[in-house]
Amino acid sequence: MFPQLGLPEMIVVMGVAVLLFGKRLPEVGRSLGKGIIEFKKGLRGMEDEFHSSMEPTTSHRNDDKTFAHSNDVGVPKFEPPTQAPVPQEYAPKPYQD
Repeated sequence: MFPQLGLPEMIVVMGVAVLLFGKRLPEVGRSLGKGIIEFKKGLRGMEDEFHSSMEPTTSHRNDDKTFAHSNDVGVPKFEPPTQAPVPQEYAPKPYQD
């Protein structure tokens, strides 16, 4: 993604940094380091939140013995019809305003 930086490129980058920031270079480096640490903490917190949302939670419905597995909580069980469907005649309803 980024090109490899050799020794001459690093010397040029450091020279430009010294010219731009001078005596404030340690402060800039310190604040940059703190910013990176805070960014990593935020990413770690988001990862923890994502993983905790993916874990199954305990529900009161899990105690009900009518469910075969805890994975199908909230999913209705399909039961095929026991008799043939009764045909119904279609009659359009009158138009109402």
